[in-house]
Amino acid sequence: MLRNYRMRKKNHINFSFLSYAMPRTTGRYIKGSLLLFVCFCCSSWGFLVHRTINQLAVYVLPSEMAPFFHQNLDYMVKQSVAADQRRNKDPKEAGRHFIDFEAYDKQQLGAWKMPFAYNDALQKYGRDSLEKYGYLPYQVMLTHRRLTAAFKTWDRDSILYYAADLAHYIADAHVPLHTTLNYDGQLTGQEGLHALWETMLPELYLDQFQLYTKYKVTYLKNPEQAIWDALRSSHILVNDLLKIEGQVAKDFPGDTKYRVQVRKGKTTRSYNTAFARAYYQRVGKTVNMQLLLAVNLVADFWYSAWVDAGEPSLEVIMNKNAPKRNSLKTEKTAHKKNTLIKDGLLLSRTKTEAKAAAEEQ
Repeated sequence: MLRNYRMRKKNHINFSFLSYAMPRTTGRYIKGSLLLFVCFCCSSWGFLVHRTINQLAVYVLPSEMAPFFHQNLDYMVKQSVAADQRRNKDPKEAGRHFIDFEAYDKQQLGAWKMPFAYNDALQKYGRDSLEKYGYLPYQVMLTHRRLTAAFKTWDRDSILYYAADLAHYIADAHVPLHTTLNYDGQLTGQEGLHALWETMLPELYLDQFQLYTKYKVTYLKNPEQAIWDALRSSHILVNDLLKIEGQVAKDFPGDTKYRVQVRKGKTTRSYNTAFARAYYQRVGKTVNMQLLLAVNLVADFWYSAWVDAGEPSLEVIMNKNAPKRNSLKTEKTAHKKNTLIKDGLLLSRTKTEAKAAAEEQ
């Protein structure tokens, strides 16, 4: 999400289809990127992708877990953006969504030098610095522990609540611009890059994304290492996405890469569609890859919390009177064929969900 609200092993995932040339806190408003289209939202990954990630993660879960989460899929999809929505009421929420690695080390090696444990980080940097420059990985681990505790007590509502929150923070960890002080390109004259990369490109091209990879959910023996590796991998991408923007911008002299809009008396500037399409040709597969990595890590964290809780039976807390929905088998088949959108099964792309999302923004 925009800052003002603000490597792990791939388990042998085959990303050959994505072969490509690799190329914040309250008050930090990104003025030029709020109006990409009327339907765009000012959130991390955009509401569209957060909702998509949660649905796809359910299909990666083992048979002991998938039916429970599938029965509650509508909730999981809608609740995927709750962490963003809380920012308006909770001033401390912003720092949970990002981490400015450069701010934690003068040699810009923060991603490789920061302590894994929150208490160690608190002692080293102080609470004010953590809240100012973000503490995303520590929030992931806190939420992971809360989810584990909920599984242990068969607390249905808490399981769903913390699973959705955990997914949101993990998804944010896969957005490169959530790991840097230059979170919107504002330090390099590339304002609006945040919304372009994580919101506009998925809105334009999700229908062309590969939403399935052969992946077997994995128990995380060291979840701290997993989330830190994910963040480091994301951080490595920052320079490339900035560099590529500069290269593409050479074909858009002056301010021709931007569009200016007036809405409710306010003038805003954002990247135009022509620039977005040109930029996508260079970075689109990277965006797709990060989405898939987020899906798999979300599933791994959910699964690991369940295992750490003793693998409790989730069947006993399923709602016997829940409304019937499409069969899990049908959806998983469509997922495997990459036809969820075509078959009208991706909830974030249905008309009802799109209307609800627009009303929430």
